[in-house]
Amino acid sequence: MAKCSVCGKGVVFGHNVSHSNRKTNRTWKPNIRKVKAVVNGTHKTVCVCSNCLRSGKVTRA
Repeated sequence: MAKCSVCGKGVVFGHNVSHSNRKTNRTWKPNIRKVKAVVNGTHKTVCVCSNCLRSGKVTRA
């Protein structure tokens, strides 16, 4: 669900690294917003990342 429907940006996995260099798992989640947008001439609710909203890749309804 946490995936942008425009650019496909999703969850990325990596490590927390402490000062003593111990590593634990962590995730980076994209800033996903549910917005009403115009898709193929119809109004539709889509999940879009904030980067695509700011860059104008989505026309809001």
